[in-house]
Amino acid sequence: MHVVLDVSRFLACGRRRAPSGIDRVEVAYAARWLAAAPASVTFCARGPWGGYAAVPRSLVADLAAALKLAWAGGPQAEAARQSALRLGRLALMRLAVSRGRAKLMEVMTRERRSLFLLVSHRLMEKPEPIAELRSAGAAFIPLVHDLIPATHPEYARPGVAMQHLRRLETVASLAAGIIVNSGATAAVLQPHLVRQADPPDVVVARLGIEMPAPDGSAEAAPEEPYFVSIGTIEPRKNHLLLLHLWRDFAAKWGPAAPRLVLVGRRGWENENVLDLLERCTLLRGLVSEAGSLSDPAVSALLAGSRALLFPSFAEGYGLPLAEALAAGAPAICSDLPALREVGGDVPEYLDALDGAGWRRMVLDYAAPDSRARAAQLARLRGWSAPVWAEHFDAVDGLLTRVAARHAAMPAASRRAGAATSPPERLAAAPAALR
Repeated sequence: MHVVLDVSRFLACGRRRAPSGIDRVEVAYAARWLAAAPASVTFCARGPWGGYAAVPRSLVADLAAALKLAWAGGPQAEAARQSALRLGRLALMRLAVSRGRAKLMEVMTRERRSLFLLVSHRLMEKPEPIAELRSAGAAFIPLVHDLIPATHPEYARPGVAMQHLRRLETVASLAAGIIVNSGATAAVLQPHLVRQADPPDVVVARLGIEMPAPDGSAEAAPEEPYFVSIGTIEPRKNHLLLLHLWRDFAAKWGPAAPRLVLVGRRGWENENVLDLLERCTLLRGLVSEAGSLSDPAVSALLAGSRALLFPSFAEGYGLPLAEALAAGAPAICSDLPALREVGGDVPEYLDALDGAGWRRMVLDYAAPDSRARAAQLARLRGWSAPVWAEHFDAVDGLLTRVAARHAAMPAASRRAGAATSPPERLAAAPAALR
């Protein structure tokens, strides 16, 4: 079994001062296969011409080491991030001028059971290079993180919903096996696979988390009791609910109200939220934006909080919830299937539209003698964080099954499968999705 891992998106991770959820997945997969025997894996990326080419293993290893330092925070972080940026640019230059494409095709020809892994959604809407690798004999195995742009187009930027539907068509048409991060994602994905006579094997592999020890500084933490919200500031995360609650708290109690710290960069389609953050004088001193923080700083911030607030409208997994519970912080979150998979019976679950319920719960948890908070902390003692070892145990099982089926297929069948054009249902999709 030979793994071909797409690191196209991974090469650009140095642009971010703190990792996103998909960044963490790519780092974990790079580490997993950097630890494997060199002969068992080939790293690849899409070149400027659009096709795939091999990327030197040493370059991927150096980039992974630089990112680990960059995202750990501390005095070396920025220098490490700049190093990661340079390594990413170097990889792109090599893709343009090296023989990496020929090397990758040699691997495809030599290995009878090649498995092509794509663990981000990057460029999956353009399936021709994936189909080319499949035609060369590789079985395609993607990791589907969520279907939110397709199921909730109102929260996506214009055009992204149709783009995501095309990604799903690539998965349905070309995948020999599929990794998903939750049973909730698997359930929503299933209708996209039913048209196949022989649907691909789907495995649920929960994402692992590695919460570092708090760095002790917690510079973003207020001295007063505070709550934390983690995630890109975008409409789907429902920051508007929290800001309206805090505006009400400010009007009633002024400086005596609890504080709210927002962790995450500003996203898109945020006019109302940004107006409140920038122009509402009542929120000043009560609501603060911490921006992107290192993992140790986030861990420290969560550990000192009254609770994580996570009122999202839709999630494929819910990494901030797992991070909060791993840091020993209670959580108040939306009642979503994916979040229940992560949190079990530990968090407080509320409807994302239940403003009165959120108000009552926040005020309860803000009290120093909150019985509800004490009860959740007691439940938290029985919760265990998901770990990457369990994730890769599930993935390895899928890879073994796919490789066995792939090797048993006639060569002509293994190499068949040019990319199909999107079905008529995509062409006829509502204009709002385009």
